[in-house]
Order: sequence, then structure tokens, then C-alpha cells
Amino acid sequence: MIDQGSHLIDLARWFLGDLKVAFRFTPSYFWPGRADDNCFLAVTSATGQMAWLHTSWTEWKNQFSLEIMGRTGKLTIDGLGGSYGLERLTYHRMLPQMGPPETNQWEYPLPDPSFADEFENFVAAIDGDTYDAMAALELIQSIYERMP
Repeated sequence: MIDQGSHLIDLARWFLGDLKVAFRFTPSYFWPGRADDNCFLAVTSATGQMAWLHTSWTEWKNQFSLEIMGRTGKLTIDGLGGSYGLERLTYHRMLPQMGPPETNQWEYPLPDPSFADEFENFVAAIDGDTYDAMAALELIQSIYERMP
């Protein structure tokens, strides 16, 4: 969880706000030793929203997928560029008569500036602006504190 999972927690917090752990399972399926190589995590917000997160060191094909479901639609974000595949956003809009949704898809083949943007955010935090990485790390710590 401490590796890729911190980024998933940041994303979930960005959409849902502060989170609490509702369920966690951190097995070691492949790598020997005490390090977990998967984390299955359910987190909830103060308003009852929920996120189901899974991060893995045993998924040998680099993969990123994020689904955001709402009352009248769903967003799916796939890929991160490079070995994670083409970045793609799919919007599914539920129709009043139900049935198959109306679907639109956009692809983003250009370079992704998010790492540069994240570093600028980090530098701004050092200069005194707010940066909430500590909240993500505290949530991760609570996962491991509750382990047997």
C-alpha cells in the first residue's frame, strides 16, 4: 500500500474528502517476507460515499483503471501513458429509459504533465501552502496498525 496505494488514496481523497478505513486485506501472494504485495481496501467518507481500492505488485502488466459511478452516469479512466497504455476517458450517461447507456470516449496521446504539476504542488507546500500528503500517510498507517 505504501508504494502505489498512496496515489490511489490521494485520488480517492480528492474526490471524496477525508476517509476512514472500512475494510482492509493486505496479503503476500508472491514475494517472500513480511511485505504485502497486494492491498484490497474499502474506505468511506463522512457523507457515506465509498471507494474500493486495489493495488498490486503481482499484476505483471502495468495497469491503471479508475471508475467513478454517480446517480446518472459513470466515468472510466484507463491508462497513464507509457507502459500503462494510452490515457483514455470514457463517459457513460444513463438514459431515462435505462438500457445501454450513451457512451463517449476521448483519448489523450500527448505527454502527461501531472508529475511536473505534482512536483510544483510539493514545492508550494514547502513554501507554506497547504499539502495534504500527511492525511494519506496517516490513513496508510491506520491500515497497518489494525493488522494482526
